[in-house]
Amino acid sequence: MSEVAGLAEEESGAEGEERESGAGSGILRVFGRQLKRFRVRAGLERAEFGSATGYSVSTIAAYEQGRRVPPPKFIDQADEVLDAGGVLQEMKEEVARAQFPAFFRDAARLEGEAVEVWVYATQAVPGLLQTEEYMRAVFGMWRPLLDEGTVEQRVAARLTRQHIFDRKPGALLSFVLDEAVLRRPLGGWGVMRGQLEHLMLVAEFRNVEVQVMPLDRDDNAGVDGPFTVLQRADGDQVAYLEAQGRSTMVSDRREVQGIVSRYGIVRAQALTPRESLAFVEKLLGEV
Repeated sequence: MSEVAGLAEEESGAEGEERESGAGSGILRVFGRQLKRFRVRAGLERAEFGSATGYSVSTIAAYEQGRRVPPPKFIDQADEVLDAGGVLQEMKEEVARAQFPAFFRDAARLEGEAVEVWVYATQAVPGLLQTEEYMRAVFGMWRPLLDEGTVEQRVAARLTRQHIFDRKPGALLSFVLDEAVLRRPLGGWGVMRGQLEHLMLVAEFRNVEVQVMPLDRDDNAGVDGPFTVLQRADGDQVAYLEAQGRSTMVSDRREVQGIVSRYGIVRAQALTPRESLAFVEKLLGEV
């Protein structure tokens, strides 16, 4: 499954924001050593520090040992409580990137900075549009199987990516979904019903357009597969391609322009946003 087309255990209180780390990211180990150094300098035991920030001793230990990805809120609290002078906060962005699979980290950064995002999806609902239940279904069917900690981390990371909808000013987001994506009941029809309902809600956002490419189209410029185009504030565009856990960032202007043109044709061939909403509503009636 594609990470773009398709990125924490959710509990109550501050503990719910903790996230399992991947294969021991270097930045997590560096952050953990600095965190411990400032804690010891402040003369605080882990229990005392945990009480001050709202996290358990075991969670603090996991952060200091680089075994979990600390959430931004914790990093801000830690910097203040330990009087770290902004040292911990300076690592916040890099620490956040550690929650993503290595092959997707550059794409995640660019996506978070993009002013426009265009996605053509053929295998699964794009990650930016997925419900949490759908995410878990997708990650649960990966082979080789992902361990539970990795599944939780990737669900949390994918939910974090969806903060793009909350940005001010908002990015312009365009999605074209192959009809097969909407008819493929990943996780079962109960999960799919919730996913279709979520699509209809998100499609009502002023900065979001969702279109459907019908299966009966006899011409489809996107026949070569899924892709994503990210446009930065300076006007530069990059394309992201992914298959079988391997990714490619395309920055050559001529090649990117070809992909951009392809997306324009795909949008023209697909149903209009209004027609697409009616199509999703009809599907909901069928499931």
